[in-house]
Amino acid sequence: MYVLTKSLHLLFVISWMAAVFYLPRILVNLAETADQPEAVRARLQLMGRRLYRFGHTIFGIGFGFGLLLWLGPRWIDALPPVVAPGTGWMHAKLVLVGLLLAHFIVAGRWVKRSAAGGALPTSKQLRWFNEIPVVLLLALIYLVLGKPF
Repeated sequence: MYVLTKSLHLLFVISWMAAVFYLPRILVNLAETADQPEAVRARLQLMGRRLYRFGHTIFGIGFGFGLLLWLGPRWIDALPPVVAPGTGWMHAKLVLVGLLLAHFIVAGRWVKRSAAGGALPTSKQLRWFNEIPVVLLLALIYLVLGKPF
């Protein structure tokens, strides 16, 4: 049961990270569509809205499995404890997950703003924005594998 839950959590985390990485790339493409037909812009906005919706669903499912892994041992004696009392790596991990979620929400709002005719940041700014999840994910991986504190 534990390994299955952990495997499902990892599957949904990987799926969500794909959405986190790709949504800002759609924004870069939207920012660079000034000389493209309106159909191209409409297609990118549709892709962005669908990816944003998909990402929120996947995040919720993955978060649910993560909560089961974290809190499950308190309710189900057969599950091994994942976090020993007094360790802080899990709290740091949750802060980084919160930052990734905030990044994803900002990207989704920019997609919605674009669909409403609003302005986006420049493509250069969006390219830098696209790199933030890479740094956060690297820190997350280090925390999960190394459990430094």
